Amino acid sequence: MDAIVKVVDKVLAWTLIVFVSGIVIDVTWQVFTRFIMDDPSSMTEEIANFLLIWTSLLGSAYALRVKAHLGIDILTSKFNEKKQLKWEFVIYTFVIFFAALVLVWGGSRLVGITLKLNQVSAALQLKMGYVYMILPITGLLIIFYSIFFMVEASRKLKGQVAA
Repeated sequence: MDAIVKVVDKVLAWTLIVFVSGIVIDVTWQVFTRFIMDDPSSMTEEIANFLLIWTSLLGSAYALRVKAHLGIDILTSKFNEKKQLKWEFVIYTFVIFFAALVLVWGGSRLVGITLKLNQVSAALQLKMGYVYMILPITGLLIIFYSIFFMVEASRKLKGQVAA
């Protein structure tokens, strides 16, 4: 599982790098066309918005991976290591439940509805279902990382019991 996590980490990190770079290039082009060429591009604002949405959601999965979510640390920091590991199971169970219910199930329904209704964006004429597809993708990543942390905590607990 560790090898799979490393591959997912690398793909996610590079995806975030590409998206943030895309935002910088897009906004730079928007400023250039608006103020230098005096003919603003019609698509750049929409591209920046979509990239920001995708970056924010994927960034939340990455933040979970690097344990940058403040709430999880606050809840467990006062306990000894064994209690912390046990509480991680509880916390990540709630995280999995939320991600499965809201992001995967709800996001999939949103994608399906918007694709069925053929809703498209104004400037790019891109189907909005494709934009919203980031919700279930992020949910699956969060579930994946949560399961990984639960397995890791289980290994540590077994190591403590054996010692």
